[in-house]
Amino acid sequence: MSRIRSSQFQAKVMSAADAAMFIHNGDNIGASGFTGAGYPKVLPGALADRINEAHARGEEFSVGLLTGASTAPEFDGVLAETGGVSYRMPYQSDPSMRKAIDQGITGYNDIHLSHSGPQVRQGFQGNLDVALIEVTAITEDGELVPSSSVGNNNVFLECADRVILEVNTWQSEDLEGMHDIFYAPMMPPNKVPIPILHPGDRIGEPNLRVDPDKVVAVVETHDPDRNTPFKPLDEDSKAIAGHFLDFLMNEVKQGRIPKNLLPLQSGVGNIANAVLAGLLDSDLEDVVSLTEVIQDGMVDLIDSGKLSVVSGTAFSLSPEYAEKMNDNAGFYRKYIVLRPQEISNNPEVIRRLGAISCNGLIEADIYGNVNSTHIMGSKMQNGIGGSGDFTRNAFISSFVTPSVAKGGDISCIVPMVSHHDHTEHDVMVVITEQGVADLRHLPPRKRSRLIIEKCAHPDYRDQLLDYVERAEKTSSLHTPHDLREALSWHVRFLETGTMKA
Repeated sequence: MSRIRSSQFQAKVMSAADAAMFIHNGDNIGASGFTGAGYPKVLPGALADRINEAHARGEEFSVGLLTGASTAPEFDGVLAETGGVSYRMPYQSDPSMRKAIDQGITGYNDIHLSHSGPQVRQGFQGNLDVALIEVTAITEDGELVPSSSVGNNNVFLECADRVILEVNTWQSEDLEGMHDIFYAPMMPPNKVPIPILHPGDRIGEPNLRVDPDKVVAVVETHDPDRNTPFKPLDEDSKAIAGHFLDFLMNEVKQGRIPKNLLPLQSGVGNIANAVLAGLLDSDLEDVVSLTEVIQDGMVDLIDSGKLSVVSGTAFSLSPEYAEKMNDNAGFYRKYIVLRPQEISNNPEVIRRLGAISCNGLIEADIYGNVNSTHIMGSKMQNGIGGSGDFTRNAFISSFVTPSVAKGGDISCIVPMVSHHDHTEHDVMVVITEQGVADLRHLPPRKRSRLIIEKCAHPDYRDQLLDYVERAEKTSSLHTPHDLREALSWHVRFLETGTMKA
């Protein structure tokens, strides 16, 4: 049976190559996709062929790409390799796209995920010419059943001049009913309160709306989401997870949070997923999550009975767990709510529900500032994503990382971060395999000693202490720094390949 249950939309079915003809040079494209889930699978390749053919004729052809977050090589990668992506926002993780950004081919705007939808509505991102949206099905009434991510899809469908739909039969039909799309005025002065009192509250509609007159093409696909497997838990990951759990249990003991914690948020990646895995061995029950991505560890927590509900905007599952979700979506939709990212990452909701955030980083400095986006201050890695939405507004904000990288040649604890994403004002807790630094009650001079003692690798502690002592002799000011020496840590690595003295 066709997933396209509306005769009006059946009349618009065509090939990806034909659909791509509706995209023109200079267009801004708003596309579905969030952390490798729910992105268009075949249209990007067809568009890339158009761009390459135009370039071969000596003609200009470039587009701007707006998404929910990262996609996959079939989207970001294939388009970046054409050299025809002039603009990209808000988050990406593809190596080819990263290369185009760092080479100056693609202008990249790294903005908070909660800001991206409203900026599209406000027109700050330019006119939205085309929306490319993957869906699971189209109902008889012309509503769109979302697939494995929501992201900014509701905004793109609302704002785009033209809409192209990919109906992906690989996505489980049982995803229908898992989503919660809040349709209400979302722009000042008419913006309304978001009536979420608990992560499991459903406040909207199960499907997406679209003006059928804007839909110019429908393409049928049967292609899986593509995510890489998570790395097996190593001893450092287990230690970080253990320290995080011990910290939370002490918060319970001190009476600062309830025994089943507060809503948990977990960032993307191996370390964050390892922290979730660590909760499996705890005595916790009836845990809830208010987050943006649902990873393997959260599926395991649902299976164990420890996680009663999780609210997010997308899956970020390994291939094994993506298949598991597809096979059992009818079961998991009782525990999972997928929302637009302007709701999942909404600062007011995060703060009011008291989320406990846990995100990764590239480096943290001795005063609690965090760099989560740039290598050596200039080279773009992935982007800030939703970490800022949660860090700034969390009841408790934490960052987790191994203390060293590159086989020990880089210390992830440095005198001064080479790029600021999260300032000391927002970072409450830093955790490595070495231990926990709770910074909530400390001025800068005490923070520096605690982070070095609890979080820095032993191979770098003496160097860091030496830096602090000399900086304090040089400056009697609030946050003592020897700027020349602080920068030398990064210069040393660029020149020798190691930060070790």
